[in-house]
Parts: sequence; C-alpha cells; structure tokens
Amino acid sequence: MKTGPDIALVAALLGDPARANMLTALLAGQALTAGELAREAGVAPQTASGHLARLETGGLVTVRRQGRHAYFALSGEDVAAVLEGLMGLAARTGHARTRPGPKEPALRRARVCYDHLAGDLGVAMLDGLIAAGRITGEDDLMLTPAGAAFVAGLGIEPAGLAGGRRPVCRRCLDWSVRRSHLAGALGAALLARIYAAGWARQVEGSRIVAFTPSGLKAFEATFEVRSGTV
Repeated sequence: MKTGPDIALVAALLGDPARANMLTALLAGQALTAGELAREAGVAPQTASGHLARLETGGLVTVRRQGRHAYFALSGEDVAAVLEGLMGLAARTGHARTRPGPKEPALRRARVCYDHLAGDLGVAMLDGLIAAGRITGEDDLMLTPAGAAFVAGLGIEPAGLAGGRRPVCRRCLDWSVRRSHLAGALGAALLARIYAAGWARQVEGSRIVAFTPSGLKAFEATFEVRSGTV
C-alpha cells in the first residue's frame, strides 16, 4: 500500500468538466449559490447539487448557509493555487480552449486569483517588490524590514499580516504568465488596498480587475513597475 496523501482522489474531483468549471468560477473570490454554479457549469441544478456535495465532502469547497440560501466558496488559498497551476500546465501542454473568449486579453492583463492580484500586473507587482528589496527569498518569500515600512505606509499593519494561519508572502504560479505572482496575507491586503484607493475594481461577474488610467499610473509608481514590463 502506498503511503502519503492520496492525490488520485483530489484529481478525480478536479477531473470532471462540470466540477472544474464550478471551481474556476469560484476563483473570482466570491461565494456563489448552487444555481449560479449550475449555470457556470452548464448543468441542471440537481446535477450541480450532486457535484457540489462531492466537492464539499472532498474538502475543496465550503458552504455557508444564510436562511434558505447556501453559498459555496473555495476551502482555501491552496485550492486556488492548484487550479492556477493546472491552468498553466494545460496552457503549456497545448490543452487550451479552442475559442478564446473576448475577455481573454483582459484576464491575462489583471485578474483576481482567490483574493490576490494575478496576471501581467500581478507578476509585475511581485517583481517590483523584490527588485526594491521589500520582499526577499526564492521559494519561501519574506517581507523585509524595508517592506514592512512600505506596507505600513500604505495603511497595512505588518503585525496583523503575521497574526493569521496563512503565510504572509507566498508565490502562486500564474497560469497566463507562467511566473509567480504574490499570494498570502500580503497579496490579499495589497489587492484590498488597490480597491480601496480606487485604482481598480473587479468587473462584476468576472475575474477581471480593471484599472483606471490614473489608477494604473499610481500602481506602477507605488510598486516601481518598470515601463514596458506589462
């Protein structure tokens, strides 16, 4: 008998097209109802309920009930990281959708991945933070003293980032760029700060993060994103 975690069980949950579409929809970071996820998956509500029950039992989604409604969300950032990684693998090995949608360029430019910024701008933000000496490390990223002062200047309390169960900084492999963007508590806090500053907003019903022209300039200046890199 083999030892260690059984990846085949998780792979089986991810391998069904309807469940894969449901999980991808939840990458937008918003909790969705069974009916909304049924439409995303293109299946009947009863079929969607069966899929969601399997995903909940398998630990990939959580459910929160409010009155007569149940809202589903990814069970954690690690699920989002696996999905992004699989999307990158599919793109690299040629398993792309035959007809890229009209939103594809905008998704590649900037999108939300669970609760942090992904796409060209997400990768550029991490590059800028590392180049400025605010984050250091290869596989295991760390916020430097200069980085702590930087985020404090943005109104983010560094001590608060370290108080939770998730890591402060973590690499997340970006499916479209095939390089890392910033996840973890800091990644989530920075995206929240971008929204609060009015630099960008998440497009309703989509993973797209749309920057205003002035917001993009402020983003590039703040994170020292070099012109021409995005």
